[in-house]
Amino acid sequence: MVISEGLAGAGPCIVCKEENSMSKECAICGKKPMVGNNVSHAHNLNKRRFNPNLQRVRAQLKPGLVRKIEVCTSCLKAGKVQKAS
Repeated sequence: MVISEGLAGAGPCIVCKEENSMSKECAICGKKPMVGNNVSHAHNLNKRRFNPNLQRVRAQLKPGLVRKIEVCTSCLKAGKVQKAS
């Protein structure tokens, strides 16, 4: 399976992450942090951030092209990434 088709986002190189290498975004599905609230027993609300569970993996993008990309665990579990051997 080749990852190059159907990538989320519209940046110059979303797979290689050359433009914004420190963003917390999945290279496959484009999952980003969400904002919500911590809720106490007294129902006090404090803002918090839900970050995606990103893992840096060596993935085979095309035959002969291997790169390290940050992928969420749901994409890894679903088999959307072909890991390099």
